[in-house]
Amino acid sequence: MVSNRYRTLAAATCIGMLIVLLAGALVTNTDSGRGCGDDWPLCHGKFIPAYTVESLIEYSHRLVSGVVGLLVLGTFIMTLASHRASREAVWYASSAGFFTVLQALLGAAAVKWPQSPSVMALHFGFSIMAFTSTLLLLLWANRMRRGSGVSRPAVSVPRSVLPFTLSILIYSYFVIYLGAFIRHTESAGGCLGWPLCNGQVIPEWEGATRIVFVHRVAALIIFIVIGWLALHVNRVCKTHRGLRVSATLAFVLVSAQVLSGALLTATVENEDWFIFTSMLHNIIISGLFGVLADLTIRSWKWREGRGKV
Repeated sequence: MVSNRYRTLAAATCIGMLIVLLAGALVTNTDSGRGCGDDWPLCHGKFIPAYTVESLIEYSHRLVSGVVGLLVLGTFIMTLASHRASREAVWYASSAGFFTVLQALLGAAAVKWPQSPSVMALHFGFSIMAFTSTLLLLLWANRMRRGSGVSRPAVSVPRSVLPFTLSILIYSYFVIYLGAFIRHTESAGGCLGWPLCNGQVIPEWEGATRIVFVHRVAALIIFIVIGWLALHVNRVCKTHRGLRVSATLAFVLVSAQVLSGALLTATVENEDWFIFTSMLHNIIISGLFGVLADLTIRSWKWREGRGKV
């Protein structure tokens, strides 16, 4: 039995982790990463630093991350105390803790020793993994409360679904990394206009244009394959309403992500609007990755040929 108190804590941790993810993106988009100099965890050697916009953004990000880190720790302890028998719950809580610590260490290292854009892009990837872990734990808690996660469905999920969802999940992480790499290399202006890039179907293959164009092609591919996945799941999983809803939701989110990418391009030369559209882009991709992870896990748990859990 999952208590309301546990679900409330899981929900707070999930929301908090999303805020941390967005705060980190805000630090990148406003170039506030050096707002506290090379001091960590203090800011310019002070617990409460002198006010500047950059130091306020960077230090707020650290403060929020610290509070959410405590929530993650509390969730992990409560999971061990109340739901140790559930390997799934313990795995999600442990994963959230691991990636929270990992992204904190990478953030501290970036302050003390400036990293290359390719390494810094991993920070957002780890943040996505931490958020997804808390989201999966929240979904588990809600399903256990409703009883939908207790027993195995009468009809197994066809074997074709798992490799399909897993491949898309892995590929989507690559697309996310590319997007983060664009931000950390300040390459967002490499392709002006949408859907064409600088007015061309295939633009000049150099510099920022090459990075952004590769990301656009990768995004187009993921849009197509998720649409294909939604059609496949709705065709072969007629008795699994939850999987069909998740696959359809994934397609809705990837469609919204493509549109938000177009909006991002339209506002790239307006700094104030660009910050907002970039945050929107991050929210949608975070939700999409979480839905794909949940779909992959459920198709693995209830696949054909797997014994009763």
